[in-house]
Amino acid sequence: MSTVYLNGAYMPKAQASISPDDRGFLLGDGLYEVTPFYQGVPFALDLHLKRLLKGLCYLRIDYDVSGLVAMHHELISRNGLAGAERSMVYMQITRGAAPRTHYFPEIPVTPTVYAFAKEWSRPADEVWNLGFSAATVPDRRWSRVDIKTICLLPNALAFQAAKDKGADDAILVRDGVAIEGAHQNFWAVFGDTAVTHPVTGHILPGITRGILLEEAREAGVSVEERPIQVEELEFATECFFSGTTGEVRPVVEVDGRPIGDGTVGPVTRRLSDIFLARVEATKKAEWVAAS
Repeated sequence: MSTVYLNGAYMPKAQASISPDDRGFLLGDGLYEVTPFYQGVPFALDLHLKRLLKGLCYLRIDYDVSGLVAMHHELISRNGLAGAERSMVYMQITRGAAPRTHYFPEIPVTPTVYAFAKEWSRPADEVWNLGFSAATVPDRRWSRVDIKTICLLPNALAFQAAKDKGADDAILVRDGVAIEGAHQNFWAVFGDTAVTHPVTGHILPGITRGILLEEAREAGVSVEERPIQVEELEFATECFFSGTTGEVRPVVEVDGRPIGDGTVGPVTRRLSDIFLARVEATKKAEWVAAS
């Protein structure tokens, strides 16, 4: 049975319980983060916690994040995942349990902090090399998508709509612009330039997205941050998603039409290799520091 973390204690998952008055349960009043680990080494945990802190400040949830690094490592250890090729820690913080009101509790309450760890895997090479399909669906999320809240109903409905169309993923469209995926950032390649939507209140500033931009510029890969009109996808030579557990995920078909020649393209492959090289460098640096 997996070990989870709840409000300062580690316990078997079956023993974890949360008040039915918790505002996360009743109102979606909370935030979450998912941090990947590679063979027991966290990847960009500092960036995930920085984004979490920004969200806590915006939601005005008073919580000291200083112990969260140790908690992440402890969960990986207690669940026997230190040697796993890929694992992750999911963590969410809600405002806490209080009488249900549409305003904040008048008497301060203690936030609820819950986290668990589990293994995950990258698609097998033969699957990844074939690429994936996506369908465009309307973006009906709120106007502060840059805050990573647990209110994911619009994302879930969008993803299901794409699945109902027989697609593997969803591309959210707002005002004719391909904003991002239902749970990943979206990119399109035009010529040799990889394009992704700029950071605004309408997209999540993905950690993987930011690292890809940084690494691509360092490697001399042309990248651009600008809105992508849906009509432009007809002229894209490649498309892909980026995300914590998706890494770089190639898209070879959108709305039943092939992208480019319908195969995983060279820019996508190069960016995937660049990202995985960053992961390997992070692991080696961590191992050297620990030795």
